[in-house]
Amino acid sequence: MMKQYMETKSQYQDCILFYRLGDFYEMFFEDALTASRELEITLTGKNCGQEERAPMCGVPYHAVEGYLNRLVAKGYKVAICEQVEDPKQAKGIVKREVVRIVTPGTNLDTQALDETKNNYIMCIVYIADRYGVSIADISTGDYFVTELPDGSRLMDEIYKFSPSEIICNEAFYMSGMDLDTMKEKLGITIYSLDSWYFDDAMCREKLLEHFKVSSFAGLGLEDYDCGVISAGALLTYLLETQKNSLSNLTHLTPYVTGKYMMLDSSTRRNLELCETLREKQKRGSLLWVLDKTRTAMGARTLRKFVEQPLIDKNEINRRLDAVEELKEQAISREEIREYLSPVYDLERLITKITYGSANPRDLTAFKSSLEMLPPIRYILEEMKVPLLQEIYEDLDALEDLCDLVTKAIREEPPIAMKEGNIIREGYNEEVDKLRRAKSDGKDWLAKLEEDEREKTGIKNLKIKYNKVFGYYLEVTNSYKDLVPDYYTRKQTLANAERYITPELKELEDMILGAEDKLYALEYELYSEVRETIAAQVERIQKTAKAVAGLDVFTSLALVAERNHYVRPKINEKGIIDIKEGRHPVVEKMIPNDMFISNDTYLDDKKNRISIITGPNMAGKSTYMRQTALIALMAQVGCFVPAQSANIGLSDRIFTRVGASDDLASGQSTFMVEMTEVANILRNATSKSLLILDEIGRGTSTFDGLSIAWAVVEYISDSKLLGAKTLFATHYHELTELEGKIENVNNYCIAVKEKGDDIVFLRKIVKGGADKSYGIQVAKLAGVPDLVINRAKEIVEELSDEDITSRVSEIAAREHTAKKKGRSKKYDEVDIAQMSLFDTVKDDDVLNELKEIDVTNLTPIDALNTLYRLQNKLKNRW
Repeated sequence: MMKQYMETKSQYQDCILFYRLGDFYEMFFEDALTASRELEITLTGKNCGQEERAPMCGVPYHAVEGYLNRLVAKGYKVAICEQVEDPKQAKGIVKREVVRIVTPGTNLDTQALDETKNNYIMCIVYIADRYGVSIADISTGDYFVTELPDGSRLMDEIYKFSPSEIICNEAFYMSGMDLDTMKEKLGITIYSLDSWYFDDAMCREKLLEHFKVSSFAGLGLEDYDCGVISAGALLTYLLETQKNSLSNLTHLTPYVTGKYMMLDSSTRRNLELCETLREKQKRGSLLWVLDKTRTAMGARTLRKFVEQPLIDKNEINRRLDAVEELKEQAISREEIREYLSPVYDLERLITKITYGSANPRDLTAFKSSLEMLPPIRYILEEMKVPLLQEIYEDLDALEDLCDLVTKAIREEPPIAMKEGNIIREGYNEEVDKLRRAKSDGKDWLAKLEEDEREKTGIKNLKIKYNKVFGYYLEVTNSYKDLVPDYYTRKQTLANAERYITPELKELEDMILGAEDKLYALEYELYSEVRETIAAQVERIQKTAKAVAGLDVFTSLALVAERNHYVRPKINEKGIIDIKEGRHPVVEKMIPNDMFISNDTYLDDKKNRISIITGPNMAGKSTYMRQTALIALMAQVGCFVPAQSANIGLSDRIFTRVGASDDLASGQSTFMVEMTEVANILRNATSKSLLILDEIGRGTSTFDGLSIAWAVVEYISDSKLLGAKTLFATHYHELTELEGKIENVNNYCIAVKEKGDDIVFLRKIVKGGADKSYGIQVAKLAGVPDLVINRAKEIVEELSDEDITSRVSEIAAREHTAKKKGRSKKYDEVDIAQMSLFDTVKDDDVLNELKEIDVTNLTPIDALNTLYRLQNKLKNRW
């Protein structure tokens, strides 16, 4: 047995081997040491012909999934080695084989999987400075492929799909990607595969064979050379681990990343799309507000919608049309939702069915789900908009499969597949007969005994049984002469004879073998039903997708109605015009409709950048996030929290909100902040929406203000970037940019002062704040009065007059330069080295006086120039 174990283990050295021995899965040697440590189970030993006992531990077979899931969650691969023949019938050692390999990305146990999330496995191939990427969820049958030009795009895809496992070629390890972040921060298990997995010819052959096509034109993969290698390697890996045909992977869908809005990890995190920033909980996220789905399929699809907003106006409007009709047809919508409630997870059920692991109760769940489809189709038939009509066409009622399960499977079958009581009465004549034999055997014997007494006249004839001879007719010697010819003698006793008849022999065979035959036949018929359903996997998957889509749109319609959302208009002119906008999450957290709504207007011309000033806690971050969320919701295809909204399409949304130290990577708060700023400035386009909160706060005032100023200038210049931006800052000196840069506008959070106290009105108004109210906010936060009073004394001594005058001076100079036709040029230097706060010298003032062209100065320019030069001399001393 140990020799057999070692031979098996040699083929699966990268796995922990669960080796079936009777009622336990046993592990030996290093596997036992690892498993006992990770699972906290007792380590024992076994004599196996060596000097020392082999370390051993085990887990019961009926509870294996729990232990398996714990190991897989920690990133281990587990190979399941089963007994593949009946130990009672085995000659010599029982034959064993590895029947599947379980990894983080291939775990099919529904107890371990979150039904509202896909469990993706991703394959990345790095070849010639390109990335081929394929993604699959074998629990649902999803299978995608794409190609990416650089590492930043790849990281966006990794954050988007959040795979639990990545497999890759060796070159990917050398590509410079931050694998430690993927492993530690994102919790992704990464395995590199041998080079033969990525053989071009083999990958192509595997894909063509699996999808039964003769060329890649049929799969739409002609232009995906790198992607084909990735998809082929992934398919090979899945075939090896699952040990079956993967018949639920019916489509390989190529996609282009440009079809969706790009959202980097920082934006996903800061906008709290699917989980909150701190607690990592769904409650408090945008998904929490929008998710009123009734099915697991719908929940997963809605998550995809939120994580992948559209950028095609027509596709967005198709979704909005569907939501609008379902919002208006409230009665029909609620009927549909009622019918959706009993629908199980068809995608994962059909996977279990195709893999042969579905138990009888899975089939009854499947049937009860299918029973809901005809009434849903009936209601859908009345819908008018194209997208709902398409769902109606795709939603196959699957009545033939429903009828099959109804006729074949009992209403409440057991979970076990090989212990009978599965097949419904009347479905199969032989099953009914065997079942009757099992239950009615005694009655049949009593009837036969009575019949034989009447036929033969032998009054004391009895039917008896023993283990040696089975059933027999016993006749005493006094009636021996009445025994008919068709009786066959079986045994002679001192005072009686024992006989058998063909009819009794048939009954004996039926009764004694009834249970074993019944169980075997029921399993055979059950397997036939399961295979019949599995053969219709494409129909079922198509229907499941339709049900999921319908569930999403009914959920969005319900949310729109309950929360008083409006349909946004979608434009391609770059205008974002929101009237009375609200934060979708915050308004749900605030009781009694206390949320204060606000307007937003941005465009590509004079209203490109809004500089927002005001104290902390006043609502700047909430306001900016709500603008980003409303824009994102519109491009998801759902209604938005506003009185009206006209949303210009954004190719990306970037957010830079707050920061924290990343000490493990050797990065300070300011370094993290600047890294995010650099990412935005390098990757944003003129069609992007930027949400920038407190740029430059992580360093000194002079440096921070310099950086913030330079960033605003860079963004505002259409030749450099020209993106729509909400820019919140405590540097109220930046309000000087309004009027100096034509597309910058000032807004502030309205505050009401009551003596030394302040009241936040949470209303965005035109104009800039001239105070930060930091001391008042500190007082509200509970800072001791002694500190507050001392802060007031110090702030009176420290005047902002100097810095304000210098900012005015720079703004005026830039404005004059533009009027004279001189353009600002940016050199490749650190923007923190700007000379905004250089020490002023008398010679500087004299030199500037010499250069002034007095004849071209207007009276107001002359006054400004005198004021500025005078301030320079004051600051000098």
